[in-house]
Amino acid sequence: MASPAPKSPEQSEKSKKYDRQLRLWGDDGQVALEQAKVCLVNATSTGTEILKSLILPGVGAFTIVDGKKITEEDIGCNFFLDADSCGQSRAQVATQLLLELNADVRGDYVDENVDVLLENSPDFFNSFTVVIGTSLTERLLILLSKKLWDLDIPFVVCQSYGFVGYIRLQFSEHTVVEAHPDNEIPDLRLDAPFPELKRHLDSVDLETMGLKDHAHVPYVIVLYKYLEKWRGCHDGRLPCTYREKEGLRELIRSGILTDEEGVPQAEENFEEAIKAVNYAVLPTVVPPQVQKILDDDCCVNLTSESKPFWVMAKALRDFVESEGQGRLPVRGAIPDMTADTQRYISLQQVYHGQASKDAETVFKHVQQLLHQLSQPADTVSEKDVRLFCKHAANLHAVRGTSVADECAAVNRENIASALENPESTMIFYIMLRGVDRFYAEYNMYPGEFDNQVEPDIAKLKVAAQLKKQ
Repeated sequence: MASPAPKSPEQSEKSKKYDRQLRLWGDDGQVALEQAKVCLVNATSTGTEILKSLILPGVGAFTIVDGKKITEEDIGCNFFLDADSCGQSRAQVATQLLLELNADVRGDYVDENVDVLLENSPDFFNSFTVVIGTSLTERLLILLSKKLWDLDIPFVVCQSYGFVGYIRLQFSEHTVVEAHPDNEIPDLRLDAPFPELKRHLDSVDLETMGLKDHAHVPYVIVLYKYLEKWRGCHDGRLPCTYREKEGLRELIRSGILTDEEGVPQAEENFEEAIKAVNYAVLPTVVPPQVQKILDDDCCVNLTSESKPFWVMAKALRDFVESEGQGRLPVRGAIPDMTADTQRYISLQQVYHGQASKDAETVFKHVQQLLHQLSQPADTVSEKDVRLFCKHAANLHAVRGTSVADECAAVNRENIASALENPESTMIFYIMLRGVDRFYAEYNMYPGEFDNQVEPDIAKLKVAAQLKKQ
């Protein structure tokens, strides 16, 4: 196999610049970030801090929509505005200072209020990947929420008063392929090895090995050998209880070679096999959250409008029901382990080879589905399918609700139930929405003037009842 071409100096510099975040969300996550176009509505201190956290890791582009001028209050709480800019466009000054953070990022601004923009340029928001709104009145919040919900564009709503605030996400559907779980269980298939793996595992004879070779056999092989012995004495089933698993561990310990005086030798691979009993000796099944996706109506009943995620999910379902015999595609990756290089690479190639075959089969299903749906053949690439299959055990699909619907239909039973819990944060939600309505009605915040505190409390109580407007 030909060696991969060396990375260009430019790519190397970019990798160095974003090294820490690449370790967190990987190359595909970075590409998604660099292709994103973010819109911030209102360059408040909260809004510019959010943008800062997207600009530093390299978001593709951002646009600030804000028709307000900079006040002394803004300068006192916003790091991205300076004293000399008082009276200037808040959108323009914030954009200029934010762009200084990262030369890779493009930025623009619109010096106009969002309600005017929605009325005069209704298609303005169509091209954004995500929209972030801060300090929006409830009326504007509902207008923007409805617009973005119809466009299927995620909407992040942020509101803060002093040290209290909330963040609300609006999306109709969010699908996740690369979940990056903290503790991912290796996909070893020891309970039901595929043919090539079984041939490889059966070809190793531990009984005839000397200590040097014996101590450098990958623990996967060691575990398989003794698991087969255990199953042979237990009607072919896997150990389930603690006692049964401890019996398997003892069986593995008995296989550690001893010296002439009967002292067990230090064989790290056998110790690794003993530790792996808890997570590696499990039935290979489709995880419940993945099965839920495969049974979802969006997966079972595709249409010409189906998104790539659901097309690949249907292809995965077809694979599980036929070629996979009830199992997901092989992941193709194995953990590090004590072994000599040749044996480790040979084992790794067996898993990798089967993963490639499984992904090719799923890709064929995808092509057939795209043809049936009259979607372009390049809607889903082979690279997309390989990534999908690699992370098939950790797929997620989440559905959300509209902020506008939430504002229009207050669920008083849920609120009352939450308020019975003294640790619930529901009280802050009610108060924040009450403050929004107070400001919308009186064009000022409650308690803004010392001589109005008591009357404002009464008015705020009325606003916090969250009656339908």
